[in-house]
Amino acid sequence: MGLFDKLFGKKEQKESLDQGLQKTREGFMGKIAKAVAGKSNIDSEVLDEIEHALVTADVGVATTVKIIDRIEKRVYKDKYLNTSELNRIIKEEIQSLLVDAPQDTSYRNYELPEGHKPHVVLVVGVNGVGKTTTIGKLAHNFSLAGKSVLLGAADTFRAAAVDQLTIWSERANVPIVKKEMGSDPASVAYDTVLSGVARNSDVILIDTAGRLHNKAHLMDELSKIKRVIQKVIPDAPHEVLLVLDGSTGQNALEQARHFTAATEVSALAITKLDGTAKGGVVLAIADQFNIPVKFIGVGEKATDLLVFDKQDFVDGMFQLGE
Repeated sequence: MGLFDKLFGKKEQKESLDQGLQKTREGFMGKIAKAVAGKSNIDSEVLDEIEHALVTADVGVATTVKIIDRIEKRVYKDKYLNTSELNRIIKEEIQSLLVDAPQDTSYRNYELPEGHKPHVVLVVGVNGVGKTTTIGKLAHNFSLAGKSVLLGAADTFRAAAVDQLTIWSERANVPIVKKEMGSDPASVAYDTVLSGVARNSDVILIDTAGRLHNKAHLMDELSKIKRVIQKVIPDAPHEVLLVLDGSTGQNALEQARHFTAATEVSALAITKLDGTAKGGVVLAIADQFNIPVKFIGVGEKATDLLVFDKQDFVDGMFQLGE
């Protein structure tokens, strides 16, 4: 058991997740309960209501169709007994759907992948999704887990982004590399990695500009950042983490499509799930993209940024499990 697990154990993480998914769970389960009320068997009307519940939770049409098809087959095969049985079937089919979705548990308890040091993470995402805050929370949690962290403020087009990241560096008591407004982002990234190697840092988190309106320019900028940091560490960055705002539902899905088309995203962080009933978008993203969801944000506290676990997430939607 690592230091992070001792300070913020499984029970606390589950409670945080359950609380963060409360709005999604209440809306989703409430609609299902209404759909089956007074029913002695599952008919097309009930399936339509379940479909509506999934779509309302922003599971997405494509993923919802898969889940409904699976439920329909199970209902014909197993026969419907009661509401509890239906809930179990729905839960099992959602879990089954996520089995094939990629998941990387290398960050469990905020441990780092082995085989290289420092671990360089390039963080991307549009403005307003909680990108800079997510970086700050990552810095806090990696530091809490006993890792030495260095931040790079390469979003030099917004003074607020640099200021915000500076505040987080002070909160987490980790160093930051930054330059004046309008500086070349690649230059900041290069200096950050150079400093991280000199400091023998465990993990380097680099913020980038949150622009999406010009995908070609975004790709060029990120490509330049990669090239310059590879002059210091040839296999860096080891992760390109895309931050998405879960409260925007299907807009988050569209952002994922745009960014994955524009650059090589290797991991996803989905934020602000505590303030929305649209938490089902996590299921849609996990199902439709061949990219692992690695972090989810379920609250304001730094420790409310959780390492994503499929089983725990589905349990949180149903509030079942241990």
